[in-house]
Amino acid sequence: MQAFAAGLPSPEQAVWWLGPLPVRAYAVCILVGIVAAIWITQHRLKGRGGTGEEIYDVAPWAIGFGIVGGRIYHVVSSPRPYFGEGGEPWDALRIWEGGLGIWGAVALGAVGVWIGCRRHGHSFLDLADSLMPGLLVAQALGRWGNWFNNELYGGPSDAPWALTIHQWDAGAGEAVRDASGEAVVLGTFQPTFLYESLWCLFVAVLILVLDRRVRFARGQVVALYLMGYTAGRLVIELMRTDPAEIVFGQRVNVWVSVLVFLVGVALYFWRGSKADYPVRGPARTEAGQDRNDPEKALTPEA
Repeated sequence: MQAFAAGLPSPEQAVWWLGPLPVRAYAVCILVGIVAAIWITQHRLKGRGGTGEEIYDVAPWAIGFGIVGGRIYHVVSSPRPYFGEGGEPWDALRIWEGGLGIWGAVALGAVGVWIGCRRHGHSFLDLADSLMPGLLVAQALGRWGNWFNNELYGGPSDAPWALTIHQWDAGAGEAVRDASGEAVVLGTFQPTFLYESLWCLFVAVLILVLDRRVRFARGQVVALYLMGYTAGRLVIELMRTDPAEIVFGQRVNVWVSVLVFLVGVALYFWRGSKADYPVRGPARTEAGQDRNDPEKALTPEA
């Protein structure tokens, strides 16, 4: 144990029981992230001429679709633990043990936001642009669930910030222990969960600063999110050593990051060419209409 004393610590337990009810750190991190995203988005909507209450109309749709999409993407992109040799297909439903793919969550979550906007008469692009910094903060907080689960780390490292990783019993939600009751340590590794968490916070702050200084067209902030997040995710993905499907010599998420980055570039220039700018400032009436132009403030796009 002394050989790993210099590394950053990892928890030895990620599940606590309140009677028959398990409290899982992974789920708590996700829930805290959701709350933070809703709060940030509410304030940003007010700056775009909204009341801030619009997020509550779409949040149930976004969260529900996002969780389903994240799980589907995780299972499809990492099928061997579930459908490979020795795998257990029913474990694909055990979402509480961890395993949400961000791109599935974003893709189906966006569908949920669109449905919510259509049902309640809100502008999808205004709401999506408002959501992006909060989504990044939610991702940053959610990554700490991986820390609790001792998962998603990089290669071996003896750097001062290297992460101590335990041999993990995912079913029990705790570290495996030796005969003396000590948690079994595998070594110290690159804390890629931490790198991604910090990168998400950096991109969130960058978008907030730029959005105050630059007049972006509707949809361009979404493009900034796609480009900013994937730029860091590509580097971090190349550092990870957890099992993953390999396509053309690289992890599948490497190729997905490249593709999504290019989509972000295309979206940025396409939306910029539209010159479709959102209303700025709290200029809405109690009825939700813009005082300056009732046709423009958070209304559905034509």
